[in-house]
Formats: sequence, structure tokens, C-alpha cells
Amino acid sequence: MASHKILVIDDSRVIRMRVKEMLPPGNFEVLEAKDGIEGLNLINQEHPNLIMLDFLLPKMSGWDVFQQIQSDGTLQSIPLVLMSGRKEEVTEKIPEPFEYFAFVEKPFEKKQLVDAIKEAMAKAKKRPVMAVPPKEEVPAAEAPGVSSDEVQALKAKIEHLQAEIDGLKKQMGQLVAFIKQKLK
Repeated sequence: MASHKILVIDDSRVIRMRVKEMLPPGNFEVLEAKDGIEGLNLINQEHPNLIMLDFLLPKMSGWDVFQQIQSDGTLQSIPLVLMSGRKEEVTEKIPEPFEYFAFVEKPFEKKQLVDAIKEAMAKAKKRPVMAVPPKEEVPAAEAPGVSSDEVQALKAKIEHLQAEIDGLKKQMGQLVAFIKQKLK
């Protein structure tokens, strides 16, 4: 049994196979997902040691998967390599420098892939550990007609939206700084 799991989430079978072939031989298992939903399910089921995520995916985009990972304290610590054929699509949503993950532009060579994996591992170690708050149960008496599953689903949506808001605030701050710089 492999001691390390690498999850490759890409809609291209060719890319998934290419990544598998380029990885240096070792004691790990390569898991594959062809869309964002399958990828997120595998992340939660398999708890991989590394995630390689295409930015443009069917069913659930790589951007949405990325946001799910970033909003979950237990998933944030997993080293992440974002992959895309067009870096500008990534930097449109996530401004450089990429602080907690690595990026590799497709098509890539073996050395670029290995370097990106090493970079992702190093960046993941530097990431501050986010405390994961315990799930709160809402007593039925306090919320008549609302199940705890519904409450948990709403809390998850709120966390996701808050992560989006925080990202947009950061982008807006960078945009304002850029405009101020151009006006000087």
C-alpha cells in the first residue's frame, strides 16, 4: 500500500496520464478525477498528500474547488499545485505572488512539474494553521422546524461566501493601490 497519495484533478485524460508518467518513482499512489465534483469528493474521502488541480474543469470549476479547499482548515494544509494553459485566467482571480500554492503552466515538462511539487510542499509548510471550530449543534427547541443538517448546510454556505468576500476585498484593495499608483 502506498504511503502517499497524489490527487490529479484534470478533465484531460492525457494530462492525468502525463503527470502520472512524469512523477518520479516512489512510494505513492496517484488518484485521478476528471471534474471538480469528483475531485472534491476524492479530497474529502482520500485525504491526499498533494493536490494537482486544473483551473478549468467541468461540473465544478477548479476555482470553486480551490475556494472550497481554502475555506476548510483541514484541507488548507494539503500542498496544492494549480495547473492551467493560461496563467492570466488564474491571476485574474488569484493575484500573484502565490503565497500558499504553486502554479505550473500547461504544457509542462517533468522538471517544471517536480519543481512545482517541491514549491507547493514548501509553501504548505509555511502556511499558518487555521483553527477549525467545532461544529455547533443547534438544539431543536431553539430552531423549530429547522434540522441540524439544514443549519450545517447554511453555515457551510456562509463560510464559503465569507471566503469569497475576503478574496474580493483583497482584490479590491490591490486594484485601488494600482489605480493610486497610476494616478501619481
